[in-house]
Amino acid sequence: MARQARDYGKVAVLLGGHSAERAVSLNSGAAVLAALQQAGIDAHALDTAQASFPARLTGGGFARAFIALHGRGGEDGVIQGMLETIGMPYTGSGVLGSALCMDKLRTKQVWQSAGIPTPAFTMLRSAGQVQAQAGALQYPLIVKPAHEGSSIGISKVDSAAALPAAWQAAAQYDSNVMAEQWISGGEYTAGILGDTPLPLIRLETPHVFYDYEAKYHADTTRYLIPCGLAQEQERALQQQALAAFAALGAHGWGRVDFMLDTQGQPWFIEVNTVPGLTDHSLVPMAARASGLDFSQLVMQILDSSFPDELRTPAGAQHARS
Repeated sequence: MARQARDYGKVAVLLGGHSAERAVSLNSGAAVLAALQQAGIDAHALDTAQASFPARLTGGGFARAFIALHGRGGEDGVIQGMLETIGMPYTGSGVLGSALCMDKLRTKQVWQSAGIPTPAFTMLRSAGQVQAQAGALQYPLIVKPAHEGSSIGISKVDSAAALPAAWQAAAQYDSNVMAEQWISGGEYTAGILGDTPLPLIRLETPHVFYDYEAKYHADTTRYLIPCGLAQEQERALQQQALAAFAALGAHGWGRVDFMLDTQGQPWFIEVNTVPGLTDHSLVPMAARASGLDFSQLVMQILDSSFPDELRTPAGAQHARS
Protein backbone atom coordinates (compact mmCIF):
# COMPACT_ATOMS: atom_id res chain seq x y z
CA MET A 1 0.00 0.00 0.00
CA ALA A 2 1.35 3.41 -0.97
CA ARG A 3 2.21 5.74 1.89
CA GLN A 4 0.27 8.93 2.48
CA ALA A 5 2.01 12.24 3.10
CA ARG A 6 1.12 12.08 6.81
CA ASP A 7 2.95 8.74 7.14
CA TYR A 8 6.30 10.49 6.72
CA GLY A 9 5.78 12.93 9.58
CA LYS A 10 7.79 16.12 9.74
CA VAL A 11 10.88 15.86 7.50
CA ALA A 12 14.15 17.77 7.96
CA VAL A 13 15.93 18.42 4.66
CA LEU A 14 19.60 18.73 5.64
CA LEU A 15 21.57 20.97 3.29
CA GLY A 16 24.42 23.46 3.05
CA GLY A 17 27.07 22.49 5.57
CA HIS A 18 30.71 23.55 5.72
CA SER A 19 32.22 21.49 2.89
CA ALA A 20 33.72 22.72 -0.37
CA GLU A 21 30.49 21.48 -2.00
CA ARG A 22 28.25 23.77 0.04
CA ALA A 23 26.91 25.66 -3.00
CA VAL A 24 25.96 22.43 -4.77
CA SER A 25 24.27 21.13 -1.61
CA LEU A 26 22.18 24.28 -1.25
CA ASN A 27 20.90 23.77 -4.80
CA SER A 28 20.18 20.08 -4.24
CA GLY A 29 18.43 20.77 -0.94
CA ALA A 30 16.27 23.51 -2.42
CA ALA A 31 15.13 21.19 -5.22
CA VAL A 32 14.38 18.37 -2.77
CA LEU A 33 12.49 20.69 -0.42
CA ALA A 34 10.31 22.00 -3.26
CA ALA A 35 9.54 18.46 -4.49
CA LEU A 36 8.61 17.22 -1.01
CA GLN A 37 6.43 20.20 -0.23
CA GLN A 38 4.71 19.86 -3.60
CA ALA A 39 3.95 16.24 -2.66
CA GLY A 40 2.29 17.42 0.54
CA ILE A 41 5.15 16.47 2.87
CA ASP A 42 5.70 18.65 5.95
CA ALA A 43 9.33 19.33 4.98
CA HIS A 44 11.66 22.03 6.33
CA ALA A 45 15.20 23.03 5.34
CA LEU A 46 17.94 22.92 7.98
CA ASP A 47 21.41 24.25 7.14
CA THR A 48 23.89 22.19 9.13
CA ALA A 49 26.40 25.07 9.06
CA GLN A 50 24.21 27.18 11.34
CA ALA A 51 25.02 27.19 15.05
CA SER A 52 21.35 26.57 15.84
CA PHE A 53 21.22 23.39 13.74
CA PRO A 54 21.56 20.74 16.52
CA ALA A 55 18.89 22.36 18.66
CA ARG A 56 16.55 22.88 15.72
CA LEU A 57 16.96 19.25 14.64
CA THR A 58 16.50 17.66 18.05
CA GLY A 59 13.81 20.05 19.25
CA GLY A 60 11.85 20.49 16.07
CA GLY A 61 9.62 17.45 16.24
CA PHE A 62 11.14 15.87 13.13
CA ALA A 63 10.31 12.25 12.33
CA ARG A 64 13.08 11.69 9.77
CA ALA A 65 15.85 13.43 7.80
CA PHE A 66 16.44 13.71 4.08
CA ILE A 67 20.19 14.14 3.63
CA ALA A 68 21.00 16.53 0.75
CA LEU A 69 24.51 17.29 1.98
CA HIS A 70 27.53 16.79 -0.28
CA GLY A 71 31.12 16.33 0.85
CA ARG A 72 32.62 16.31 4.31
CA GLY A 73 30.35 16.49 7.28
CA GLY A 74 27.38 15.22 5.30
CA GLU A 75 28.50 12.44 3.00
CA ASP A 76 31.26 10.91 5.12
CA GLY A 77 29.34 9.30 7.98
CA VAL A 78 29.48 12.27 10.36
CA ILE A 79 25.86 13.44 10.06
CA GLN A 80 24.76 9.80 9.75
CA GLY A 81 26.42 9.07 13.10
CA MET A 82 24.68 12.01 14.72
CA LEU A 83 21.30 10.86 13.39
CA GLU A 84 21.96 7.30 14.59
CA THR A 85 22.79 8.64 18.04
CA ILE A 86 19.53 10.55 18.38
CA GLY A 87 17.54 7.72 16.81
CA MET A 88 16.30 9.65 13.78
CA PRO A 89 15.76 7.70 10.53
CA TYR A 90 17.48 9.16 7.47
CA THR A 91 17.91 8.60 3.77
CA GLY A 92 20.72 6.75 2.04
CA SER A 93 23.78 4.90 3.28
CA GLY A 94 24.71 4.40 6.91
CA VAL A 95 27.83 5.43 8.81
CA LEU A 96 30.16 2.74 7.46
CA GLY A 97 29.10 2.93 3.81
CA SER A 98 29.20 6.73 3.85
CA ALA A 99 32.66 6.84 5.42
CA LEU A 100 34.14 4.25 3.07
CA CYS A 101 32.73 5.83 -0.09
CA MET A 102 33.94 9.31 0.87
CA ASP A 103 37.47 8.01 1.42
CA LYS A 104 39.00 7.32 -2.02
CA LEU A 105 41.90 5.36 -0.52
CA ARG A 106 39.67 3.00 1.48
CA THR A 107 37.30 2.69 -1.46
CA LYS A 108 40.15 1.41 -3.59
CA GLN A 109 41.47 -0.90 -0.89
CA VAL A 110 38.05 -2.52 -0.48
CA TRP A 111 37.60 -2.83 -4.23
CA GLN A 112 41.04 -4.37 -4.66
CA SER A 113 40.25 -6.97 -1.98
CA ALA A 114 36.90 -7.70 -3.67
CA GLY A 115 38.42 -8.08 -7.14
CA ILE A 116 36.68 -4.99 -8.53
CA PRO A 117 38.88 -3.30 -11.16
CA THR A 118 40.10 0.17 -10.16
CA PRO A 119 43.06 2.16 -11.52
CA ALA A 120 46.48 1.82 -9.89
CA PHE A 121 47.41 4.64 -7.50
CA THR A 122 50.02 6.12 -5.17
CA MET A 123 49.41 8.27 -2.10
CA LEU A 124 51.38 11.52 -1.84
CA ARG A 125 51.17 12.91 1.67
CA SER A 126 53.96 15.50 1.62
CA ALA A 127 56.01 17.69 -0.70
CA GLY A 128 58.96 15.45 0.13
CA GLN A 129 57.11 12.37 -1.15
CA VAL A 130 56.21 14.23 -4.33
CA GLN A 131 59.85 15.11 -4.93
CA ALA A 132 61.06 11.59 -4.13
CA GLN A 133 58.50 9.76 -6.27
CA ALA A 134 57.90 12.11 -9.20
CA GLY A 135 60.52 10.51 -11.44
CA ALA A 136 59.37 6.95 -10.76
CA LEU A 137 55.66 7.44 -11.51
CA GLN A 138 54.09 6.58 -14.86
CA TYR A 139 52.37 9.47 -16.64
CA PRO A 140 49.77 10.68 -17.36
CA LEU A 141 48.17 10.69 -13.91
CA ILE A 142 45.08 12.18 -12.31
CA VAL A 143 45.89 13.88 -8.99
CA LYS A 144 43.06 14.36 -6.48
CA PRO A 145 42.28 14.99 -2.81
CA ALA A 146 41.31 11.73 -1.13
CA HIS A 147 38.20 13.12 0.60
CA GLU A 148 36.55 15.59 -1.79
CA GLY A 149 33.81 15.32 -4.40
CA SER A 150 32.60 17.28 -7.43
CA SER A 151 36.10 16.99 -8.97
CA ILE A 152 37.34 19.69 -6.57
CA GLY A 153 41.14 20.01 -6.51
CA ILE A 154 41.67 17.50 -9.33
CA SER A 155 44.29 17.88 -12.10
CA LYS A 156 45.62 15.79 -14.96
CA VAL A 157 49.40 15.54 -14.86
CA ASP A 158 51.38 14.69 -18.00
CA SER A 159 54.95 14.92 -16.66
CA ALA A 160 57.02 14.85 -13.47
CA ALA A 161 57.62 18.59 -13.82
CA ALA A 162 53.89 19.30 -13.48
CA LEU A 163 53.35 17.06 -10.43
CA PRO A 164 54.31 19.53 -7.64
CA ALA A 165 51.77 22.16 -8.77
CA ALA A 166 49.01 19.55 -9.11
CA TRP A 167 49.85 18.20 -5.66
CA GLN A 168 49.68 21.70 -4.17
CA ALA A 169 46.26 22.25 -5.79
CA ALA A 170 44.92 19.03 -4.24
CA ALA A 171 46.67 19.51 -0.88
CA GLN A 172 44.67 22.73 -0.33
CA TYR A 173 41.71 20.47 0.38
CA ASP A 174 43.26 17.36 1.91
CA SER A 175 46.52 16.24 3.50
CA ASN A 176 46.01 12.90 1.73
CA VAL A 177 46.50 13.28 -2.02
CA MET A 178 46.09 10.44 -4.50
CA ALA A 179 47.96 10.10 -7.80
CA GLU A 180 45.91 7.71 -9.92
CA GLN A 181 46.62 6.04 -13.24
CA TRP A 182 44.99 7.94 -16.12
CA ILE A 183 42.49 5.81 -18.05
CA SER A 184 41.84 6.72 -21.68
CA GLY A 185 38.33 5.92 -22.80
CA GLY A 186 34.68 6.67 -22.15
CA GLU A 187 33.39 8.09 -18.88
CA TYR A 188 30.17 6.58 -17.49
CA THR A 189 28.00 6.79 -14.43
CA ALA A 190 25.48 4.36 -12.96
CA GLY A 191 22.73 5.64 -10.69
CA ILE A 192 21.56 3.21 -8.01
CA LEU A 193 18.08 3.22 -6.47
CA GLY A 194 17.57 0.52 -3.86
CA ASP A 195 19.00 -2.61 -5.47
CA THR A 196 18.16 -1.41 -8.98
CA PRO A 197 20.72 0.16 -11.33
CA LEU A 198 19.38 3.01 -13.44
CA PRO A 199 20.24 3.41 -17.15
CA LEU A 200 23.91 4.21 -17.71
CA ILE A 201 24.90 7.72 -18.78
CA ARG A 202 27.94 8.40 -20.94
CA LEU A 203 29.55 11.77 -20.24
CA GLU A 204 31.28 13.68 -23.01
CA THR A 205 33.09 16.97 -22.52
CA PRO A 206 35.66 18.98 -24.50
CA HIS A 207 37.45 19.54 -21.19
CA VAL A 208 40.41 17.32 -20.33
CA PHE A 209 38.06 15.40 -18.02
CA TYR A 210 34.64 15.81 -16.39
CA ASP A 211 35.79 18.55 -14.00
CA TYR A 212 33.87 20.98 -11.76
CA GLU A 213 33.35 23.45 -14.60
CA ALA A 214 32.06 20.72 -16.93
CA LYS A 215 29.71 19.44 -14.21
CA TYR A 216 28.12 22.68 -13.09
CA HIS A 217 28.77 25.53 -15.53
CA ALA A 218 29.74 24.45 -19.05
CA ASP A 219 27.08 24.20 -21.74
CA THR A 220 29.28 21.93 -23.86
CA THR A 221 28.94 18.77 -21.71
CA ARG A 222 26.90 16.00 -23.35
CA TYR A 223 24.93 13.39 -21.41
CA LEU A 224 24.12 10.36 -23.54
CA ILE A 225 21.09 8.24 -22.57
CA PRO A 226 20.95 5.64 -24.06
CA CYS A 227 24.69 5.45 -23.44
CA GLY A 228 25.47 3.87 -26.81
CA LEU A 229 26.54 0.44 -25.53
CA ALA A 230 24.97 -2.82 -26.61
CA GLN A 231 22.13 -3.82 -24.28
CA GLU A 232 23.91 -6.92 -23.01
CA GLN A 233 27.09 -4.96 -22.23
CA GLU A 234 25.13 -2.23 -20.44
CA ARG A 235 23.35 -4.81 -18.27
CA ALA A 236 26.67 -6.43 -17.35
CA LEU A 237 28.16 -3.05 -16.40
CA GLN A 238 25.10 -2.20 -14.33
CA GLN A 239 25.57 -5.41 -12.35
CA GLN A 240 29.27 -4.64 -11.86
CA ALA A 241 28.31 -1.17 -10.60
CA LEU A 242 25.87 -2.76 -8.13
CA ALA A 243 28.65 -5.05 -6.89
CA ALA A 244 31.03 -2.09 -6.50
CA PHE A 245 28.34 -0.20 -4.55
CA ALA A 246 27.53 -3.15 -2.29
CA ALA A 247 31.19 -3.95 -1.56
CA LEU A 248 31.48 -0.60 0.23
CA GLY A 249 28.39 -1.15 2.37
CA ALA A 250 26.45 1.52 0.51
CA HIS A 251 22.67 1.26 0.27
CA GLY A 252 19.49 3.20 -0.38
CA TRP A 253 20.63 5.20 -3.38
CA GLY A 254 23.76 6.68 -4.90
CA ARG A 255 25.93 6.81 -7.99
CA VAL A 256 28.91 4.76 -9.21
CA ASP A 257 31.39 6.39 -11.62
CA PHE A 258 33.61 4.34 -13.90
CA MET A 259 35.69 4.49 -17.07
CA LEU A 260 35.54 2.09 -20.00
CA ASP A 261 38.94 1.87 -21.66
CA THR A 262 39.62 1.36 -25.36
CA GLN A 263 39.60 -2.44 -24.89
CA GLY A 264 36.16 -2.33 -23.22
CA GLN A 265 37.54 -2.97 -19.71
CA PRO A 266 35.70 -1.11 -16.93
CA TRP A 267 37.71 0.72 -14.26
CA PHE A 268 35.74 1.85 -11.22
CA ILE A 269 36.65 5.29 -9.90
CA GLU A 270 34.38 6.25 -7.00
CA VAL A 271 30.94 6.09 -5.39
CA ASN A 272 28.83 9.09 -4.41
CA THR A 273 26.38 8.27 -1.61
CA VAL A 274 24.61 11.66 -1.88
CA PRO A 275 25.01 12.74 -5.51
CA GLY A 276 23.51 15.91 -6.93
CA LEU A 277 19.74 16.26 -6.71
CA THR A 278 18.68 19.06 -8.97
CA ASP A 279 16.43 18.35 -11.93
CA HIS A 280 19.48 18.43 -14.24
CA SER A 281 21.77 16.23 -12.09
CA LEU A 282 22.89 12.78 -13.23
CA VAL A 283 20.76 10.51 -11.03
CA PRO A 284 17.54 12.44 -11.78
CA MET A 285 18.50 12.31 -15.46
CA ALA A 286 18.89 8.53 -15.34
CA ALA A 287 15.68 8.20 -13.31
CA ARG A 288 13.76 10.10 -15.99
CA ALA A 289 15.09 7.68 -18.58
CA SER A 290 13.65 4.81 -16.49
CA GLY A 291 10.24 6.50 -16.19
CA LEU A 292 10.58 8.31 -12.83
CA ASP A 293 10.15 12.07 -12.71
CA PHE A 294 12.04 14.16 -10.16
CA SER A 295 9.23 14.15 -7.60
CA GLN A 296 8.86 10.36 -7.81
CA LEU A 297 12.63 9.93 -7.43
CA VAL A 298 12.74 12.15 -4.34
CA MET A 299 9.85 10.26 -2.76
CA GLN A 300 11.55 6.92 -3.41
CA ILE A 301 14.72 8.23 -1.80
CA LEU A 302 12.67 9.44 1.18
CA ASP A 303 11.26 5.92 1.44
CA SER A 304 14.81 4.70 2.11
CA SER A 305 14.47 6.29 5.57
CA PHE A 306 12.06 3.50 6.52
CA PRO A 307 13.83 0.38 7.86
CA ASP A 308 11.90 -1.94 5.54
CA GLU A 309 12.55 -0.01 2.33
CA LEU A 310 15.76 0.29 0.30
CA ARG A 311 17.91 -0.38 3.38
CA THR A 312 19.40 -3.68 2.21
CA PRO A 313 22.82 -3.05 0.64
CA ALA A 314 22.41 -2.95 -3.12
CA GLY A 315 23.09 -6.28 -4.77
CA ALA A 316 22.86 -8.26 -1.55
CA GLN A 317 19.96 -10.35 -2.76
CA HIS A 318 21.85 -10.99 -6.01
CA ALA A 319 24.83 -12.24 -4.02
CA ARG A 320 22.60 -14.66 -2.09
CA SER A 321 20.90 -16.06 -5.15
